[in-house]
Amino acid sequence: MIRKYVLPFVALAGVVLAIWTVIMGARPVPAGTPVSEPSRAPFASYMAGAGIVEASSENIEAATPVPGLVVEVLVEVGKPVKAGAPLLRLDGRDLAAEIEVRKTIVKSARLKLARTMSFPRPEDVPPLEARVKAFEADAENAKDQLKRVEAMPDKRAMSEEDLSRRRFAALTAEARAAEARATLALLKAGAWAPDIALAESEIAGAEAQLHASEVALERLTVRSPIDAEILQVNIRPGEYALAASPLVVLGNTEVLHVRVDIDENDAWRFKAGAAAIAYVRGNRDLNTKLEFVRVEPFVVPKRSLTGSSQERVDTRVMQVLFRFSKSELPVYVGQQMDVSIEAPPVAARK
Repeated sequence: MIRKYVLPFVALAGVVLAIWTVIMGARPVPAGTPVSEPSRAPFASYMAGAGIVEASSENIEAATPVPGLVVEVLVEVGKPVKAGAPLLRLDGRDLAAEIEVRKTIVKSARLKLARTMSFPRPEDVPPLEARVKAFEADAENAKDQLKRVEAMPDKRAMSEEDLSRRRFAALTAEARAAEARATLALLKAGAWAPDIALAESEIAGAEAQLHASEVALERLTVRSPIDAEILQVNIRPGEYALAASPLVVLGNTEVLHVRVDIDENDAWRFKAGAAAIAYVRGNRDLNTKLEFVRVEPFVVPKRSLTGSSQERVDTRVMQVLFRFSKSELPVYVGQQMDVSIEAPPVAARK
């Protein structure tokens, strides 16, 4: 019974199903409805390029010149900052301690110069003057005794040895008096010019070292180079910052730039000052006219790849910058836009 009726029926159903599958598979697939309508350029002849929004100052990646521990982040994403305002600060306790040592050295050098310049002290002069008088008196006494001996009529009254001793004593006393007078004159002359110059050079050297330490401490505070908006913060307090790594991204966003990549094959068609219009991806109704800024004169390799298997990764592009006011479109830095630029038709090159 099964072989006579059921199996033929199952075979027939399979044939019908196969035929239906073939027929349905041969039908053309209807085109899918796009999520959003593509942009349409208002120019009779134009070229298209992918653009990326960036700050008019270009995106500034602020970094620290030296590695260190971040102790304070002073900005928030989306907030404006003024030129010179601190962005973040690294740990500088070791430099702060070094600065205090340097200040002490500078103070000591200045006191040394003041001490040198204060000579002679008033209380130092009287003792030396009295010493000069004492040595002069001793010299006069020695001379007088020598004169008396030499004036004796009988030279045999004193041996030649004693006479020589008195002569040397007179010379010694005179030398001591001369030394005392020279010492007094040196004291009254005040500070010696080379000593003053040496003390001043020590102050200059100490101040230079202090300034170097202060500069090193100041470099631990990263500051904004311009009036800008904080676009991104890539560091947190307690993290270790590497030198030259982008910690804070900022830029002037009152006026935005669009950096457009134009294929090198179309570069000859571009004319400086050409009219252009940018469309927000996903909504062609959001668009704005662009104002030409400049052409980057260096053709670079293409970076924004689409992922297509037919794409030439060795393509080079010419970059053109346009600008528009931030108030004209609700876009953000880093967002991609479709840009149409008025250009002569390809046949124009003949």
